[in-house]
Formats: sequence, C-alpha cells, structure tokens
Amino acid sequence: MTNPGRHYLPALLIFLLAGCGSDAESPGIPVANGALTGQAETAVVKLNQLGFLPGADKLAVIPATGNLPFKLVSEDGQVRFSGRSSELMLWPPAGEQVSVADFSALQESGNYQLQVEGLAPIAVSIGGQVYQKAHDGAIKAYYFNRASLELAPENAGVWARPAGHPDERVRVHASAASPDRPAGTLIFAPRGWYDAGDYNKYVVNSGISTYTLLRAWTDFRSFYVNRQWQIPESTNALPDLLDEVLWNLDWMRAMQDPGDGGVYHKLTTLNFAGAVMPHQATAERYVVQKTTSAALNYAAVMALASRVLDEFSNQLPGLGPDYRQSAELAWQWALQHPQQAYQQPEDVSTGAYGDQQLQDEFAWAAAELYLATGESTYLQAFLDRDAPITEASWSDVAALGYFSLAGASHSLDEETLQLVRARILAAADCFVGQHQQSAYKVAMEEADFVWGSNAVALNKAVLLYQAWQLKPEPVYLQAAQGLVDYVLGRNPTDYSYLTGFGNKPPLHIHHRPSEADGIAQPVPGWLAGGAQPGWQDGCAYPSRLPAKSYLDDWCSYSTNEITINWNAPLVYMLAGLSSLAEVESP
Repeated sequence: MTNPGRHYLPALLIFLLAGCGSDAESPGIPVANGALTGQAETAVVKLNQLGFLPGADKLAVIPATGNLPFKLVSEDGQVRFSGRSSELMLWPPAGEQVSVADFSALQESGNYQLQVEGLAPIAVSIGGQVYQKAHDGAIKAYYFNRASLELAPENAGVWARPAGHPDERVRVHASAASPDRPAGTLIFAPRGWYDAGDYNKYVVNSGISTYTLLRAWTDFRSFYVNRQWQIPESTNALPDLLDEVLWNLDWMRAMQDPGDGGVYHKLTTLNFAGAVMPHQATAERYVVQKTTSAALNYAAVMALASRVLDEFSNQLPGLGPDYRQSAELAWQWALQHPQQAYQQPEDVSTGAYGDQQLQDEFAWAAAELYLATGESTYLQAFLDRDAPITEASWSDVAALGYFSLAGASHSLDEETLQLVRARILAAADCFVGQHQQSAYKVAMEEADFVWGSNAVALNKAVLLYQAWQLKPEPVYLQAAQGLVDYVLGRNPTDYSYLTGFGNKPPLHIHHRPSEADGIAQPVPGWLAGGAQPGWQDGCAYPSRLPAKSYLDDWCSYSTNEITINWNAPLVYMLAGLSSLAEVESP
C-alpha cells in the first residue's frame, strides 16, 4: 500500500543537501567498504534503449574497463563508426568504475549494433522519430489514470475498465468546513487524474503536473497541433494535449470554494484503497482542508490555462476569463491566509503533500497572474519574493514562474528580463558542471537519489532545455540529453524506467490498476520513481548504493510507484527533443 511519506520530501532540503551550492563529489574519489563489488555481474553496456536523434549526443557506458575499442556496425555488416572509450572513472552514486563510448559523430539514421570488445553486442537505433511513440505513451498514461470515466476498448485496448469514482457527491471534511459549506456538505467534483498508484486527487501535485503539460503546449505548439493518441476527444476541434489537460482542469476548478476563493488541498478517501480496480474502491470521499499551497498552485495553473485557452474561445466560450477570475480569487485568499499549511487530520492517512515554505508558490503564482492580467502589482509581488531556483518539484516551484516569464520576454522590462535569464542560466550552468564531472555523464549526484529520483533528473533536464532556449549553447542540450538517456537506460540498474518501452522496462509498478487488472503487462507509458536508498517500504533491495537501490516489484512503493508529476517532465522532454529533430530534418 502506498506510503504517505512520499509526499513529505521538501525539494528545498534536496537543494541544500546536494545541488549547486555544495561541493561536487570528485569522480576519482576512492570507494569505501567494498562498494565496487558486483560489477562483474552487471557487465553490460548501458545506453538509452529507445535510441538517438541524428544530431544528438550518443553515449554508452561501459563497465569496469577504460580505453576499450568499440564500433557501430550497420545492418549490412559495414562498420560505420569506430573508436575507443574514455579512461576509467568512478561514479560514487553507483560505486562503479566505468568508461564512456562516444559515437555522437555518427549521424546517419538506421539500425546498428554497438560492439564492445569482450561484451555482448547491443542494438542501437538512430532516427528523427525514436522518441515519438514513447512520448505518446507517456502522455496517454494520463488518460489511463482518469477518474470518473469508463476506459473503452477502442481507446484503452486490453486495459479497458469500468469508470471509477464519479465524485459527484463528495463530502466536505470537518477540516475544510466553512459557514456556507459545513462539514458533511456534498459537493460535485468529478474528473481529474488519479495522482499516482493510488486513487486520490491532490491539488498541489496537480499544479506542477498540469503546468508542465501546458508548458509543453506553449513551447512545442507545432508538435502538438495535429498530434493524436487515441483518446475519446481525438475527433473534436481541440488538440489532444489540451483535451487531456482540460480533464484535470475541470476537476481543479471544482476544488475552489465559491464562497471565499479558497482551494481544498485534496479529494480523498480517509485511507488508501487496497490493490483493487477503481470501480471496486467505493469508500466515501472527502475534500480536505483549504491551504495556502493549494490556493497558490491553483492560482498559477488557472492563470496560465486562461492564457492558453483564450485562443480557443470559440470552442470553449468564457472558459479563459472564468479561469483568470478564479485564479485572482485564489490569490486573494492566499494573501489573507499566507501560512495556512496542510495539517493531516487524525482520521486521514492518505498523502499529505505538506509544505511549510511557501515563498516559491507565491512567486510562481504572481508570475502567472502578471502574465494573465498585465497588472504590475503581480510582477512586483514576484520580484519581492526573490525566490532562488533549482530544478522544480511539487514543493519547490519557483523555477516555473521564471520559465513562464522567460517565455514571455516581451512583457518584461530589460532589468527584470536579465534577472530571469540570469537565474535560469546559473542553475543550468551548475547542472552542466555536474554532467561534465560525472563518470556516467549524467547530472545526478548522491543527494539527488530521493523519492522520485527520476523526476529530479527530468526536471533538471527541463531547466537545461529552458536555458538552451534562452542561450542555444550545445552544453545545455548535451546535459539535458544525458538525463533523458539516464531514465531510458543509461543507468546502473539497466532499466528503461518507462513501462512498455525499451529492452528492460518495469513490469511490476506500484499502480493499483496494473496490479489488480490481471494483465501481465502494466499500463504502458508510466515512469517509475527510480532508485533511492530510503527503503521506506521494507522490501528486499539489491543494493544500498543510491543509484542501484531500485526494485521492480509492487512492494516497492518508494522506488517503483508512478505519479503524474514524474511523467510530466518526461512528456515535456520527449516533445522538446522530437520537435528539435523535426526542425533539423531536411
């Protein structure tokens, strides 16, 4: 059963412990306590199992040996590239000494075999569309996690299922009671996405998830305009991405109390459901407590959504203005309740998403409201918070406001624009340094291996991509590519962490439908949380080393659960890289 502990990890703490303010570990430091043992049984080449874009960095990690000959052989048996791997280096998070084979110079599309002396050959694909099916799988995962909807066979295939949780009669919990809505009041709050492997819905985690998908739309519009992945709305007049996001926005809109503008923190049962299908989880559901973090996440997302949907006023009349007005009401509530942090009621045991540090939420919401309304008071509120940035997470969202402002540079004075650019580029430069110092050529350090470490990797990649959009220097894309490669196979576990994609994807994710549906393959397109040594679930892990502490088992909710906020940066990056390939194509 899912442990609520996954929702207590403060991203600011991660930043202080690891990040760019601390001394990076030298790749050459000695490994204590025999940490290198076990390299022999993992003597396999590690690389992105989906493939490589023609113009991208193309790296493979070779265990235990440096300066090793390798070659790329085409399907007709011709050697298309040959070289030698780098010198041997140590990567402390895995306790491994490795070298890197770099075949970036090979840019001809095709299927190849990477042959490394003394190791089994491995298939390599190069082409402009190597990520598109995985992208469509990663975004369609949201459809598979929709609440209040029957998944029909024509859209869901073998993963079709009855509708779960209509949420048309949700009770107001005592912690959320107000004069107009006393405890026990029934409200209407259907739709939305199940947050993770459980069946609850959380405004705070919906915030960064929905934002990142809307950011993908604004940054890669041409990629999405005509792109479909077989959801019920694919035949309507909106792009599929916006249809999917609207399913969650509809639910978020219902989480605002119309009486005062406050926003409920979550919609949940009192306890986690067991390993059953959604329609079998029938316990009563509640909206729980109004919080400052929920109000600010709501304000930020609705403000951004209002800007996006203004363009579609013919298809969605009045929706953009309604979202904008509701965002401003939520902001006013937050100003009146600036420290209303979530406190778990005694009778509730589901995820908390508790956050005591709210300056980043205020800054993000202020940035979005400035862009949605043009009112300078919001921009001043953003500047007053002076929020530092690192990679985004549900509990540290400052970077999101900077991204939005950087993407609307025409709305800023020169001084503010330079501040925004400088903050993004400084964080990106730090990640570039981590990438270059890493033996695995991945911008991940030991303290990054926390609950949802794969999302840490991908949110770093998003920030690097944002930096590249501001300053198109190759090092930013190289570091971002390294992080995408990491979650798709170039890691010490040899897993592509995305269900249904790669040579070795997870098969036993902590996801109730995948566990309860009787189908051998899990629901495709979900990104597992990834390696981390916390062992919060009591499972038997193969290693305590941070980058190896992963278990593909339903038991492992601390490394093998899925969530909407971990998928979102993967969707963004696969769309971004695919868009880049389209631009580079002749």
